[in-house]
Amino acid sequence: MRRNLLISLGTAAAFLAGSGLVSAQDRQPGQPGLKNAELGRTLQMQTAFNPALPGSGEGVRLFTRTVKQMSAGALAIKIVEPGRVAPTADMMEAVVNGDLEAAFTWSGYAAAKAPVFNVFATVPFGPGPEDMTSWMLEGDGGRIHRAAYEKLGVTGIPCGMQGAKGGGWFRGDVNTVADFKGQRLRYGKMAAEVIARMGATPVLLPPGEFFWKLQQGNLDGGEMSTPAMDAALGFDKLGLPYYLPGWQQPSAVLDFLMRKDKWAALPAALRSQIETACQANIAWMLGRAPSVQAIALEKLKSSGVVVRTWSADVLAAFRRNTDIVLKEQAERDPDFAAALANQRAFVQQAAGWRTLSRLP
Repeated sequence: MRRNLLISLGTAAAFLAGSGLVSAQDRQPGQPGLKNAELGRTLQMQTAFNPALPGSGEGVRLFTRTVKQMSAGALAIKIVEPGRVAPTADMMEAVVNGDLEAAFTWSGYAAAKAPVFNVFATVPFGPGPEDMTSWMLEGDGGRIHRAAYEKLGVTGIPCGMQGAKGGGWFRGDVNTVADFKGQRLRYGKMAAEVIARMGATPVLLPPGEFFWKLQQGNLDGGEMSTPAMDAALGFDKLGLPYYLPGWQQPSAVLDFLMRKDKWAALPAALRSQIETACQANIAWMLGRAPSVQAIALEKLKSSGVVVRTWSADVLAAFRRNTDIVLKEQAERDPDFAAALANQRAFVQQAAGWRTLSRLP
């Protein structure tokens, strides 16, 4: 399935890059589809991810390079470090207000404004990255995603795909449901509601504070990111067990954001090049993740990290409480309910083919 999906993405990228999306009279030598007055643009884009880190950070760098190369230098995107202009969680609002020209972010941050964005980033036991990508590109996910952003005054382009996070780092054993009672744990969004129902106290912390709080004993555990990111941030030095799988976020869509009117004002050629670069970024992240995460996990183990899997009882409790949290959210928000139902129907249909097409 991954091979077919990557071929599809690559074909789309090649087609868009060479298609006649702008009239012939607008074309200039060496700058297809652009007038002379449209050359040499620079966009300031704040990122939610440190460009020096693996995975999403690498994706930020690749995206900006791809846009520059595809546009033959007609558009340069300058990366603004996380938090430089606006707090990471507030970047969308900064784009709407004009404080930022563009942002590269995680869909889940927009859930504070519209709960439907949880469906693209924070649904526990949700689809993996392949199914999420397929729903976004071939199902209704892309349409729902864009419409939700447009209601907020933003054009949002799916521009990256995160795989599963690690399940979390813990100072003690969490082998039974009772072990969660009274624990102070860093989990966000819907996962925080799930663990609260299991007796834990969710603590909302910026990523940069989690390591130190955990090291100092001010927290009992919680999630950070993927194995590659956790290894790069030195979590192996804590000497704590690492639990898998990451039930709380099997995948997440990353987005390129611009204000609607600013996006519409870009020449059609540049808009199509940005969209194509985003598709290429998704394909690259899908292809790179399995190898990178496997290597990172081995690195963690070789550093002395004990990797544990959740017990059947704990996983069942996660799933049982997730069902309750999702049902309550769906009752509160019809857009969330419709998007979740649509996603589940698509994934269920895909699962039938996957079961029949793969060798046992």
